[in-house]
Amino acid sequence: MDFFNALWTTEKPEGHFETKLQSVPFSALATDRVLVQVSYSSLNYKDALSSNGHKGITRDFPHIPGIDAVGKVVLDPSQSFAIGQEVIVTGFDLGMNTHGGLAEFIAVPANWIIPLPHGMSPIKAMQWGTAGLTAGMALSALWHHGVRPNQGEIVVTGATGGVGLISVLLLKHLGFQVVAITGKMDQYEFLKQMGVDRIMDREEFLSEKPRALYPMQFAGAIDVVGGDVLAKIIKSLHLGAAVAACGMASSVELPMQIYPFILRGANLLGIYSADSPLEKKQEIWDKLANAWNIPLDAISRTITLVEAPAYFAKIRAGNHVGRTVVQIKP
Repeated sequence: MDFFNALWTTEKPEGHFETKLQSVPFSALATDRVLVQVSYSSLNYKDALSSNGHKGITRDFPHIPGIDAVGKVVLDPSQSFAIGQEVIVTGFDLGMNTHGGLAEFIAVPANWIIPLPHGMSPIKAMQWGTAGLTAGMALSALWHHGVRPNQGEIVVTGATGGVGLISVLLLKHLGFQVVAITGKMDQYEFLKQMGVDRIMDREEFLSEKPRALYPMQFAGAIDVVGGDVLAKIIKSLHLGAAVAACGMASSVELPMQIYPFILRGANLLGIYSADSPLEKKQEIWDKLANAWNIPLDAISRTITLVEAPAYFAKIRAGNHVGRTVVQIKP
């Protein structure tokens, strides 16, 4: 077998980028790395950007996107894994400048790989994916900071996205009261069904006149938006409370003064799952497989590789809700 199927993103002469399913030669993959036959992948915001030629994500094209993958080891020059062993690869450089998981095969360094936790199915691993790993790391950071369910409401932004929805479900699983901030009014009923206790419209949340500090109302937060929303959340935290920041969908700027950190002891906990140590990733995956094992079918759908490019367009347009798993072979 000289070729495998993959989503292949190419730059066209007119300057736009095209992503479609095609046969790719095995010579495109590194030969000195662990070869994994992929069974499932998932769709993430980084994948949508990479498939559209975003040079901040992927420098060189043609390229295979996909920052998540689960599958079986086919070849391992490092002899770290058994042939046929089921493994997970998320983050690091996968799908960025290394050919990614939206393909029948990936070739990656051994130190990017985690054994699939006992009892977790491959499809469940990709329902979690990077979104679940990130949400898990954010929740773990808040918990280690001392945030507990009896302290008050936890606010989640970007609540209809993968990280946001999984954060909501995990927080509710642990007994927290959850407030969702969203700009998608048509998803209110869905968020209520997912267990959200209170919903705030993003524009209404930001409509109040800017102040150095706001009344204290949140015991903690998981934020994927950044910008003005994150600034106001920090200014609205209880004394000594914390926000786990894991995204910048709105803005990379943080327009605020230092007052909340000094006068209220606010804490900003940065979360970046992609390059986290393998031991930390393993810790969170084990929790997702055991203590934090919750059903995700209500927020997930499964599609084929050929359907993925249409979903990339939805993600870039902000019209994507929940998690999309990609079955590599129908």
